[in-house]
Amino acid sequence: MTVRRCPLAFGLLAALLLTSSARDGDSITPEQFAKLHKLIKPQPSEQKWEQIPWLVSLWEARGQATREGKPILLWEMDGHPLGCT
Repeated sequence: MTVRRCPLAFGLLAALLLTSSARDGDSITPEQFAKLHKLIKPQPSEQKWEQIPWLVSLWEARGQATREGKPILLWEMDGHPLGCT
C-alpha cells in the first residue's frame, strides 16, 4: 500500500511527525514544515491515473469498449472512501 492511496495514513504520519517535533514545548520551524510538506505532497509521477478519461457509468463504458474493441477496467472499492478499508 502506498501512502498516496491512504489519506488517513498521510494525516496520521504528519500528526506523528509534528507532535514528535513539538513534545518539549518547541514548535515546528518553518524549515521543518517545508521539509515535511515536500515529503507528503503527491509528486506528478504519482498522479498519472488522473490523466485517464475515467467513466462513471458502467453502461456508457460497456458501449465505448464495444465500439472500440477494448476491455474494461473496473475500479471498485468497499467501505468509506476516506477510511482506506
